[in-house]
Amino acid sequence: MTPELRDWLALCHLPKVGPRRLAELRAARPAWPDGWLAVLPAPARDALRLWLARPAASPIEALVDRALAWEAASVTHHLLYPGHPAWPALLDELPDPPPLLWAWGELSALDAPGLAIVGTRRPTRDGLGNAARFAGELAGAGFCVVSGMAMGIDGRAHQAALEAGGPSIGVLGCGIDGVYPARHGALYRAMRETGLLLSEHPPGTRANPAFFPRRNRLITGLSLGVLVVEAAEKSGSLISARLAGEQNREVFALPGSLNNPQARGCLALIRQGATLVTELDDILAELAHWIPVGGEPFGEPFGEPAGAASPPATPEEPLLALLSDSPTPLDLLIELSGQGVLHCQQRLLEFELDGRAAQVPGGWVRLPGA
Repeated sequence: MTPELRDWLALCHLPKVGPRRLAELRAARPAWPDGWLAVLPAPARDALRLWLARPAASPIEALVDRALAWEAASVTHHLLYPGHPAWPALLDELPDPPPLLWAWGELSALDAPGLAIVGTRRPTRDGLGNAARFAGELAGAGFCVVSGMAMGIDGRAHQAALEAGGPSIGVLGCGIDGVYPARHGALYRAMRETGLLLSEHPPGTRANPAFFPRRNRLITGLSLGVLVVEAAEKSGSLISARLAGEQNREVFALPGSLNNPQARGCLALIRQGATLVTELDDILAELAHWIPVGGEPFGEPFGEPAGAASPPATPEEPLLALLSDSPTPLDLLIELSGQGVLHCQQRLLEFELDGRAAQVPGGWVRLPGA
């Protein structure tokens, strides 16, 4: 047996057992409940044994009931835990995944691959425009835009993704019912209606500066990569970028003016090896194996992971016929083929895997014998 929701809620409230320890114990797959009782430290074991034998006598029972009552209050309230059908598997790659996520909104937002967009709370006009542009284009390309609901870049990215008809996930540094900052009341309502809010913290938990760095690990942990739009040299966004690198996620950064203090963090990331981004294709090229096949909308089947077998290309393929030994830029291939960018990007990747084409400076070339 494995712990169900009620059991998992009890495990989350055991003393002397934090997220990292719970993850380690879960990885050992102990049977419920005897296996857990055998491996828990003494204070936690005693607390769990009391809850199992006499729930009414345990202080844990009130916390469990309160959580279940919140979930039952609305069809848009969800408690996500390892074993839940909607649990984000990417979070299991973290050394300290959250033991429980409070979720408010549309769980379907978790179906699409996530791409985090983060940046300064004091953006320039260009920064806001770039956040909106990339969020809208990513949503249209089948990605879910993930961010932290903060002022500035975060909020604009969420708003633009929703306006584009795509999913967006906001990760909070307060309780799931908290509106922080207060000026984002309208955005919170929109996210609850058509997006998804997530928090490690139960309702009523006030925002705390100590919560935000831990929130950042979830923003990147839910995503395949993170795009830093604008960031000063000392910025929380750079913490997100560092966490993304530690989590083996892609790190993207927009270049900016040398005279813009809010661009210096991005320039530093680029010097350190982050992918310089000026257009959507720069991101898609790094995440090509996650692009929806044929540009299908989010929620549809996605492409095969890197290294998986790809459909064989034939010489009659129109896109392949446009290639020669002279480099042809991607934008020209899109124009000549009449196909969308997603279709062209996917097919070119398949040609490359088949040894029929290669990307070189200036565009794409057809390899001998193809």
